Amino acid sequence: MVKDVKLQKDAMRVLKETSRTFYIPIKLLKSVLKDTVGSAYLCMRAIDEIEDHEQLSADTKQHLLRATSKLLQTSVFDKEAYLQLMKPYQAILPEVTMRLADWLHVCPEDIVAKIKQSTSMMADGMAKWTEKNWNLRTKEDLDEYTYYVAGLVGVMLSDIWNWYDGTKTDYDLAIGYGRGLQAVNMLRNQQEDAERGVDFMPDDWTRADLFMYAKENLQQADRYLKDIQTRNILLFCKIPLALAKKTLSALENGEEKMSRAEVEATVDDILKK
Repeated sequence: MVKDVKLQKDAMRVLKETSRTFYIPIKLLKSVLKDTVGSAYLCMRAIDEIEDHEQLSADTKQHLLRATSKLLQTSVFDKEAYLQLMKPYQAILPEVTMRLADWLHVCPEDIVAKIKQSTSMMADGMAKWTEKNWNLRTKEDLDEYTYYVAGLVGVMLSDIWNWYDGTKTDYDLAIGYGRGLQAVNMLRNQQEDAERGVDFMPDDWTRADLFMYAKENLQQADRYLKDIQTRNILLFCKIPLALAKKTLSALENGEEKMSRAEVEATVDDILKK
């Protein structure tokens, strides 16, 4: 039990170090949900760090992602096999990636299979698009890519809400929620991505088209929230959505991102309602 408490504290520390956007709403969740959503987010962040890593070759990324996906498909995650897989790269991989087994261990046993399933699918999808050098030609390509890297987060959260208290949400709207947040990130990081040779926009799309794509999916996120009655879950979902909308407005006004003061004010407004 002491070990689990230490792991839970470690999970929240690493979460705070890796995500400003999600740390705030996860920290506000009640104990069981906090541990579950926190560990689930860290599992997906673990593989996301592989896909985004600037020092790993495309071939290495594909190998690590596909091998991790297979390990996640087993009934019991093989920690030693995973560490051996990552060992040649442990000097450059972040803590969140190296400790994937710990994040799975923190997750409650009766929901961890769903977390593993979604994370495995995400890893496979990331490997596929890494192999294609993220060459998105059509809107269908963009939809597929954003499904793998963000829509699956929405699916995973819907599974957690249902497990927690029977809250039923629409999976298509959950995917739209994830896509909307991802599209905002793409807009915010567009220049940075371009500098590393990656362009997530389909052929013939302009930045204005990507803004429209983000707005359409954020509208689905608004509809997603209407099915949620549990206040604790609703607050969690509202915060990233509100931050995404305000970030989108800031970008439209030529600003790079929201200030920390604006983030804190947005969260305070939501908590007061």
